[in-house]
Order: sequence, then structure tokens, then C-alpha cells
Amino acid sequence: MALNAPTGSRVRERRQALGLRQAEVARAAGISASYLNLIEHNRRRVAGEVLARLASALGIEALALEEGAEGALAETLRAAAGETEGLAELDRLEEFIGRYPGWAQVTAGLHRRAGQLEQAVAALNDRLAHDPHLSLALHEVLSAVSSVRSTAAILAETEDIEPDWRARFHANLHHDSERLATGAEALVAYLDGSDSESAAGLATPQEELDDWLAARGWHLPELEEGASDLSGPDLSGLATAAARSLAAGWLAEMRRDAQTLPLAAMQAALAACGPDPLRIAARTGANVLAVMRRLALLPGAEAGLVICDASGALLFRKPAPGFAPPRSGAACALWPLYAALARPMTPSAARIEMAGRNGLRLQAFAWGEASYPQGLGGVELRQAAMMVTPIGRGETTEIRVGASCRICPLSDCPARREPSIVTDRPDLRG
Repeated sequence: MALNAPTGSRVRERRQALGLRQAEVARAAGISASYLNLIEHNRRRVAGEVLARLASALGIEALALEEGAEGALAETLRAAAGETEGLAELDRLEEFIGRYPGWAQVTAGLHRRAGQLEQAVAALNDRLAHDPHLSLALHEVLSAVSSVRSTAAILAETEDIEPDWRARFHANLHHDSERLATGAEALVAYLDGSDSESAAGLATPQEELDDWLAARGWHLPELEEGASDLSGPDLSGLATAAARSLAAGWLAEMRRDAQTLPLAAMQAALAACGPDPLRIAARTGANVLAVMRRLALLPGAEAGLVICDASGALLFRKPAPGFAPPRSGAACALWPLYAALARPMTPSAARIEMAGRNGLRLQAFAWGEASYPQGLGGVELRQAAMMVTPIGRGETTEIRVGASCRICPLSDCPARREPSIVTDRPDLRG
């Protein structure tokens, strides 16, 4: 695979090396075969989530498609070195890769694995701390354990139980042990992120909708102007009626956004104004929140998007590369979002750095609005959205934030609410 080949050429070379047809790869990546053909001939730029899905379909890292295998390895090693505050000899990186390619691969692999584990810990902590469905599942398991224990204690400590009662206790023990097994299996499947039916039963309707949209690349071409299928996407893949109801409302809003800002007009405004929601809104006359939704949900868009209502409940969660929004609002990474919620029609922007090994830096922009659907005498409804985009490691940041106080390593944070289970390691900061 040529080091200096364009990304599209690398996609084509990798697909041909695997003996795959364009239609197979396009289907796996959730794009059309004609679009993949344009990418492979370097007639369409590919990045962000589309590149990630193509890389997954081809069994390769996205960075390797962007920069080539050796470029990806060097970039990973530079990222690992950036966490050691000058301990690594970056000026001898190429020599290290050339003389010890095996050790270079091992070092890069360990760095990637550590990053994956850190993200997994953050995700599990988020579920354990804030997920009411997980609490119910744990309660069911503990309830079954208590029932089994009490029944077993009676059988073990009472010698002269009548046969009829003994049979009843045995039946109860059997029933409670089945409850325990079922609850434990559902709990394990949920924590593993399984797609099994038991795990689906524990997911919230909002999580079902998020997963359904993520599987489609967060962009639904059926809703765009000129689409032949006016009925929209098939919602039968959503397991619950509540999730289908949420999806129907969300699709209606996405269709309105597409009608207000057709894809061609949106792309033209993006080319003229850059990814600035306020400038695009001024140019097109569209609502700022609608612009933010369109920006984050364009094909291949890297920007993440979080939307909340006046209570602070998160209504929508689209992740950005390396950044998964928390399931609840108790995270300082969402401070710009709540600042915008408190001050409607006032932009809230910040450069933030996620605490931890990877030191992910993000540009956050948030905007809030109030509406009065019942008129002057009715209730005020507020909604705010925050768009996040990864920025380079060399960019300056205003604030360092963590996913949750429980796993945030910042020991000197003035906003800390509870002690952390990890410690800050100044010698390993990026």
C-alpha cells in the first residue's frame, strides 16, 4: 500500500486485497456503491464517521487509510510519547520504527488498548452511576439472591418440615434460582452492550433511537429533498413502541430541517461560512438549532451533538470521535450546554480538554432557545444544543474537564463533588 497514495486509493487497494466487491463494502459501511466508487477514484473526500465505517468494513484502522500503515504507526507512537512529557526521543522516532518494527507495533498496540480500556471504564461508570434501568436490574438480582438465601436457610436449619411444605420450598427455590439466572444474564448482556433481546429490554427508548441512528451513520438520505421514498425510513427495527414514537418525532424534525436547509444549500453555506452555526443561520435565515442539527448530521460529519430540555435531561446524544456524551447531565463536559440553557439566544463556546491519558481536545459551541407553544399565557419551553468537534493537540484549551468526578484524575479541580477512584499523574499528562 503506497504511503503517499490518496485515501480513496488506499480504500480501493485494501478492498481488492481482501477480494471484496464494491457493493459488499458499501453495504457494510452503510453507503451506496456509487458513492464508494467516487471515493475510490478520489472524487469525493472521505473523513469522519464514513471513513470509520469503511475502515471497520475493511478490517483496518481509519488512520491507516488516511496516512498509510507507517504513517498511522508513527502518529500513534507520537500520541503515546505526548503523554510522557518529554521522556521519549521523538527525533529518533523513524529510527525506532525502522530498527525495531515489532516493538514499535507492540508499543502502539498497548497505547491503543489502554485508550480503549479508559473509554470502557468511563462508559461503565456512566451506566453504574446514572442508569435507572441498571439499578432495577441490580435490584432484581439482589431480590432473587435474598429469596434463594432465605429459602435455603429454612431448608438447612429445619429438620422436621412436612413433605408438602418441603415441596413448596423446593418449588420456590427453583423459581427464585431461575429469576436469579435470568436477571444475571440480562445484567451481563447489558454491561457488555449486547444486541440480544434481554439487553434490548433494559435499554431506554432514547438509547434505542440513538443506536438505530448510529447504525445508519446519523444521516438519513430518505428525508432529503428529492428522495423517492416519501414514507421515510423503516422503524420496524426498533424493539419498543416508545422508541418508535420517539423516532417518528425525531424524523419529522429532521425532515423539517431538510426542507428548511436542503442538502445542496447547506453544503454551499458550509463552504462559504465554515462550520459556524451563527454565520450559516444569518446567511440562510434558518433557526440556529436547526443549523446545528444539520451540521452534525451531514454525511460523514465528525461533529458530535447533544440536545437537552429545560430539566437538563439529554434528548439526543451523537458522539464525536473519541468523545461519548454522558447518559445523564452530571458531567462537567456539558457545562457549555447548560450555560446556553440558562441564557437563551446567547452563544456559549469553549475549548475543553478531557482529563485522562488521551487528553482529547474539543471545540464546544452551545446555543439555547425558548418557545411558547401555548402563547403568552402558556408555559415556556427551553431547549439547548451543544456541538463538539475534535481539535488538534497543539491547540490551546480554556478548561480541563472529566467524564465524571468518580473517574476524573484532576486532583485540584475546584468543582469536584466526590473523591475520584483514580489519581492525577502529572508525569503522564499529554
